[in-house]
Amino acid sequence: MKNTLLHRVPAASIAALLLIGVLAGCGSSGSGSADEAAPASNATCRTVEEIQESGKVVIGVFSDKAPFGYVDENGDYQGYDVYFAERIAEDLGVEVEYIPTDPASRVEYAATGKVDIILANFTVTPERAEQVDFCLPYMKVALGVVSPDDALITDISELEGKTLIVVKGTTAETYFEENHPEVELQKYDQYADAYNALLDGRGDAFSTDNTEVLAWALSNPGFTVGIDSLGSLDAIAPAVQKGNESLLNWINDEIVALAAENFFHADYEATLAPVYGEAADPDALVVEGGMIE
Repeated sequence: MKNTLLHRVPAASIAALLLIGVLAGCGSSGSGSADEAAPASNATCRTVEEIQESGKVVIGVFSDKAPFGYVDENGDYQGYDVYFAERIAEDLGVEVEYIPTDPASRVEYAATGKVDIILANFTVTPERAEQVDFCLPYMKVALGVVSPDDALITDISELEGKTLIVVKGTTAETYFEENHPEVELQKYDQYADAYNALLDGRGDAFSTDNTEVLAWALSNPGFTVGIDSLGSLDAIAPAVQKGNESLLNWINDEIVALAAENFFHADYEATLAPVYGEAADPDALVVEGGMIE
């Protein structure tokens, strides 16, 4: 396994996705993908002023996707996304309430106002952008495939006739359904269940964001990421309820302002560097100021 987080490949333009835009009012719903279609809602999104007046911002994060969002042995939320969430709350001048989410619920939670912000390793896609408003990106990612060392998968062709584990509502599920229907998918709702299935031998390999499987393989001897960059290089961004221009603009301004202090590199050093090690390149993952190079 290479000790790089991503291959250096040109980043695809995401401007069109981010500008699909604030065309509908809070709570309206478009025609999203089947696995993440959000029900229509009349919920009113909370403006920045309303959040500040309430003294609390509600943020949806993962509880089982280390090192990006997880609950530690003390019951506290930790990870790259959580580090950013804490700064958002600090700069808003409020407390943060975390709502655990799974991949397939992220659109619904944002679109219906169950949370103010989704910060759960959320990849920007056209289908999702019809349902929620994406802010500027703070990370970039491709897909990876991890498998046992004694039956290592190093090429997609080797997955034919084998079972690939994926998590419902992820870009891995969509990618393989659209591009490799010959690969049999075994789907789980939770990341923990998917990894347990791989450990138990219920599938031949597991695919999700390469940043995550690389970190997981480092902590699980006997497994290697044989495919470490698959599909396009995608943007990870916060998402808010459709039409919430107040919060969308505030978060975008925050992301731009944080670049002056290299905030996301500091986030990386605090949460990801201990996992990936000194040889990894943070610039292969971190996005500062919302600009993907």
